[in-house]
Amino acid sequence: MTATPAPSALLLVDGLRFARDTQPVFGPLAFAVDTGEALLVQGDNGAGKTTLLRVLAGLLPAEAGTVMIEGRPAGRALRAQAMAYLGHLPGLKADLSALENLEFLCGLHGRRAGQRPADAMAVTGLAGYEDAPLRQLSAGQKKRLSLARLWLSPAPLWLLDEPYANLDLDGITLVNRMISAHLRQGGAALVTTHGAYAAPPVRTRLLTLTAPLAEALA
Repeated sequence: MTATPAPSALLLVDGLRFARDTQPVFGPLAFAVDTGEALLVQGDNGAGKTTLLRVLAGLLPAEAGTVMIEGRPAGRALRAQAMAYLGHLPGLKADLSALENLEFLCGLHGRRAGQRPADAMAVTGLAGYEDAPLRQLSAGQKKRLSLARLWLSPAPLWLLDEPYANLDLDGITLVNRMISAHLRQGGAALVTTHGAYAAPPVRTRLLTLTAPLAEALA
């Protein structure tokens, strides 16, 4: 599925393709994400949802196509400034405490104005776990700590790969509240999902990816 690009979009993608060992994974894709908007990326396993987010974040090289951020080519420095990526792995250090992890990442990537690591832990339901070593946290708590890191990021564009995984119903509600607040503040989000959860209650468009094998058999 191709969403209609908008010239003034925060993120503008055109002709984006990716292949692994000459095997097409997705594309060509053309879509846009505006400020105050979420793009829900759906598709079965193998359709390329995670790969798309990794290509957008600059973690994988595209085979072809262009990625623009606010009308500028998305080079490495601009992506690092404009995008916050939440993947399947927490991206945290096991030898640090929960609060030390957030302080380290704020020093590395910057911090949203008016927010402190301890405040973000409270927002994500981790108040009281500031000094807990990361290795002692459950999978759900580590996910919440990753969400706290996301909340602290000053990046306007969130790339969220299955953000509801390892979360209970309260955690799912938390993700939706965070996305809603981020969009109200002028941000945008790409959210991958298998479709098992309701979309966040925000202005949302849909991008559906189909696995190449499924297309060949259709």
